[in-house]
Amino acid sequence: MRSRLLLWPILFVLCSFAATSTLFAQEPARIIDQYIKATGGSGKLAKLQTLAIEGSLDRASDGKTGTFTFDSKSPNRYYLELIAGEQPEILAYNGKSAWHLSTQNEPATLLGQDALQLEAASTLACTHLLNLKKSKIGAALIGPTKVGSHDTLEIEFTMPTGVKRQFHFDSSSHLLLKESGLTGGVPQETLYDDYRPESGIQIAHKIELHRGNETYNIVVTRVAVNQTIGERIFDFPRKSQVQLPDLKKLFEEIDANQKTLDKIRENYAGRRVEEETEFDGSGKVSKLERREYTFFYLNGDEISTLVGKDGKPLSEAEQTKQNEITKKRIEEIQKRQAEKEQKEKKAQEKGKDKNDEKDDDEPGIEIFLRACQFVNPRHERFRGQDVLVFDFEGNPEYKAKKMVEKIVQQLAGVVWIDEKQHEVARLEAYFVKDFRFAGGLLANLQKGTSFIFEQAFINNEVWLPTYEEAHVGVRLLLVKGIKVNEVTRYSDYQRFHVETLSSVAKPKEPADPPDQESPRPPS
Repeated sequence: MRSRLLLWPILFVLCSFAATSTLFAQEPARIIDQYIKATGGSGKLAKLQTLAIEGSLDRASDGKTGTFTFDSKSPNRYYLELIAGEQPEILAYNGKSAWHLSTQNEPATLLGQDALQLEAASTLACTHLLNLKKSKIGAALIGPTKVGSHDTLEIEFTMPTGVKRQFHFDSSSHLLLKESGLTGGVPQETLYDDYRPESGIQIAHKIELHRGNETYNIVVTRVAVNQTIGERIFDFPRKSQVQLPDLKKLFEEIDANQKTLDKIRENYAGRRVEEETEFDGSGKVSKLERREYTFFYLNGDEISTLVGKDGKPLSEAEQTKQNEITKKRIEEIQKRQAEKEQKEKKAQEKGKDKNDEKDDDEPGIEIFLRACQFVNPRHERFRGQDVLVFDFEGNPEYKAKKMVEKIVQQLAGVVWIDEKQHEVARLEAYFVKDFRFAGGLLANLQKGTSFIFEQAFINNEVWLPTYEEAHVGVRLLLVKGIKVNEVTRYSDYQRFHVETLSSVAKPKEPADPPDQESPRPPS
């Protein structure tokens, strides 16, 4: 009898393990497929291009009433408006930039993770969870949860940018009951209830929205499916926009200023840290590497020397090898510069302008002017500076001829420009379509691959990079797909006089220490 009693705890554990194993054996794809069928089916959802939802709300903190508006438009447009007691809050993404209007402040363009969070919310809302693999979105089953009295299954979605959002699906109805994740830098949780069919698609008519410390109880009063929604809805408020300057002249000034800055940069050295994260298909980290470099500038190029890996300095033998690599790099640049000067000298002797010798594939400003169009100009404050901000996207009417033009034409994003200093302070861009090299045989740079670049005005004399971020999805040789995020931080800038010898250049002692703190990473 005693032996039978002892078996009960073991059997209980084994049964619990079997049940849990069965649960986690359910692939997220199956749960998502059940949701799609319950919502209206893949056929109807694939045809859902626009969705507009309006309703009334009351704010729990003070009982004030107001209105709720949500608009989405394929492929990635998003507009959320909450007005309580005539105090508006707006979050929007127009496919190029994300912006926010709060009750206390003027509308402002969102930066970094705040912008990526809104882009993630927009993409998931507009895809309706269809073809997630095509969008390079990972899905991982977290496990069973409770939403009120409902049993749910939680799935975590990981975007190509690394941003994560959590969805909770009802175990019985398979409908979405809860969505959560940071949105515009603020914790946001949305609970859905009272689903009703609208044009054959199940839409929640009661919504409980938790944003930061506020709770909004929303009753939906109007739903419009596939009715026209203009692009202006998602764009930066027109009343806050300004007149675009002569962009050709502005970009020419930036280009000319860059040549001057290249010489000043040669007086600076610093440190650079790269963190590279690789993800598997479900969005989990499969590889993480950290590399540290010292660097300086030579003829406009950044000369870097690897000095550490994963938080540890290189061994003496490894460091000697890296110094030799740097030495060869210096010699290559010096040789290239000598050949360029010789080429320009011969061109001048023949009476040609040296600009006639410019590489046809060099991505100069004029290529962006031809291949892109610029919209939504506005003035904002950025890192304590007054800047001009505007969005850009490919010009569909331009017939690209060269490879670099085709690449630029597939970009969309936003740029921050210091007009007084004639320099780009920040740039965000992403690929709106897959871009195939050699017809895709060599590599396929995938849609959504994005880049962030930021620099600061150091010592009141020169612009230097402070932060770079890349989210890359690429398929190599039609076989291997890779999803990698890389973040680069620049710091410890010191002003030196660098001697560019045929050996590894070693900076002298600082001439003038920087008069400001190390550059801050983007917010």
